[in-house]
Amino acid sequence: MTTTHHTTDATGIENPLHRLTDEQIEAIGREFDELHDQVKADLGERDSRYIRGVIDLQRRLALLGRVLLVGSRFRPLWLLGTASLSTAKILENMEIGHNVLHGQWDWMNDPVINSTAWDWDTASTAEAWRHSHNYIHHTYTNILGKDKDLGYEIMRIDPHQPWHPVYLLQPLYNVLLMILFEWGVALHDMDLEAFRKGEKSAKEMWEDLKGISGKARAQVTKDYVAWPLVSGLVMTGIDFTVAAAGGDLGAARARPRSRREKARQRAAGSLSRARLRTRRENDLVNVVRQLVERKSFREPFRRTLWANAASNVVRNVWSNWIIFCGHFPDQTYVFTEEETENESTGARYVRQLIGAANITGSPFFHVMSGNLGYQVEHHLYPDMPSTRYGEIAPRVREICQRYGLPYNTGPFRKQLGMVQRTIVRLAFPGGKPRAKPGPYRGDVFLTSGEQGLRAAAIAQDGSTTDDGAGTSNGAGGA
Repeated sequence: MTTTHHTTDATGIENPLHRLTDEQIEAIGREFDELHDQVKADLGERDSRYIRGVIDLQRRLALLGRVLLVGSRFRPLWLLGTASLSTAKILENMEIGHNVLHGQWDWMNDPVINSTAWDWDTASTAEAWRHSHNYIHHTYTNILGKDKDLGYEIMRIDPHQPWHPVYLLQPLYNVLLMILFEWGVALHDMDLEAFRKGEKSAKEMWEDLKGISGKARAQVTKDYVAWPLVSGLVMTGIDFTVAAAGGDLGAARARPRSRREKARQRAAGSLSRARLRTRRENDLVNVVRQLVERKSFREPFRRTLWANAASNVVRNVWSNWIIFCGHFPDQTYVFTEEETENESTGARYVRQLIGAANITGSPFFHVMSGNLGYQVEHHLYPDMPSTRYGEIAPRVREICQRYGLPYNTGPFRKQLGMVQRTIVRLAFPGGKPRAKPGPYRGDVFLTSGEQGLRAAAIAQDGSTTDDGAGTSNGAGGA
């Protein structure tokens, strides 16, 4: 018997899931299951080659950044080193760590690149992340009272969340959360609310604290002690060699920033040249004096420390933006516990589809975002290798067209603007749900990059997961 569901949910928003009949929901479940099975059967060498290549690239960028920061007293090297290290940290966090921990590469049976053995350079332990994110969030996505990622328990991002005076400060602590995002996520993973309710034991909480403190100690030691120390010692060794050979360290000083620094440098240079003229050959005292005046150790140490801090902040802010844009724009739907009881496979697919939002962008953007610009596809298939999301996106849109479902997507600037507007507006009492998108009527292929992915897949292995998306309405611009 065909059953048509009611048109609005308990939150008062028209939900496209409720316009579908039981037969349609069941058919949607079969189609998405088939798409998953097609991709799973097609996984092979090109997929493993990709993830190994990204890991190799990430390590090379990290090493390049560390080497450049040895000369961080020179501003161009500081900027290049910080940029290289920031890129490496983003790749490690987004495209590698997040996706490996989802089990996207477990099918390779690699002893290191798998969800049980991998650890990442962030404050969250792998165990806590797999529970809070992989299980809780991806199981109960956007279910009020169940999904702890819905505002991360500290922000009101949906009008149906009860207002509290503390939310008046959320525009401010949202900025702090961006900067310290990895630490905020780590505390979120601890699930302090469960501890307060007695659902989590003190022993479990203590184990979580030990895990986070261990990650904190490792990051502080690596980024704020060890690598700055390496920069300081290496640059001191270089300067010592130059000075011992009779070179003038004053001539190689970094460009001063202010008039006072310029005057001080000119005076120091004159003094250094005078000493060089009068010092005896290989005079160790004069060499050491030059090293002190040059700040041969202190300056590279200090600047490398700040470069590492800047790289961590860049990584944190970028991760915050991408994750928030995938979950909190106006187009996403929320659900109640009652309407998700006894949820079928098809209904779960629809909930995941309309509870997430994509971000359009270039292939480079998608790699740097961990392919979470395809957040819809990620929530449909969190265990699918991220590189396949761009390939299956046209097929997902084609399914949306046939069943009258929305496909939430938009440019990065638009998605981020909606998120920040929501955070500011809902810091105050009240607020109304904003209009949601209707059935998807756009192109099946949104970018030339998606067409390129499909063509490359066909050329490399002679197969494709697209058995219907080839009849698109035309390709949009990249």
